Amino acid sequence: MSPTHEWRAGGCHCGGVRFEVALPARVEAQACNCSMCRKAGFVHIIVPESRFRVIKGAERLSTYTFNTGVARHLFCADCGIKSFYRPRSNPDGWSVNARCLDDDQSLDIEIVHFDGRNWEANAAALTHLSRED
Repeated sequence: MSPTHEWRAGGCHCGGVRFEVALPARVEAQACNCSMCRKAGFVHIIVPESRFRVIKGAERLSTYTFNTGVARHLFCADCGIKSFYRPRSNPDGWSVNARCLDDDQSLDIEIVHFDGRNWEANAAALTHLSRED
């Protein structure tokens, strides 16, 4: 991990699930228009496995899968918020919801559009995001 990454905390609405993610001061996030992300308002920051950790509440997580069953959508069983999940595009990494970070205002987040409605044609554009720096 690059020394320019800082561990940042986040979590669900009720506080029962907490996580940390190592991010640089400037990050690119994806706003996806697939059926799941559009309805949930999820803004993706995809990181490698080594830059993510659950620090509280793993036992409170409930899993939802659909379609191919590869993506593992994880929700707090109490408040229903999906703070992070294992994405189909990056099964070796994690996607953190930028909106679930405690201090997203301290980050320079560039939000780019991702055409998830046409996922099969576009998913390869995301695979590099879970690679180590």
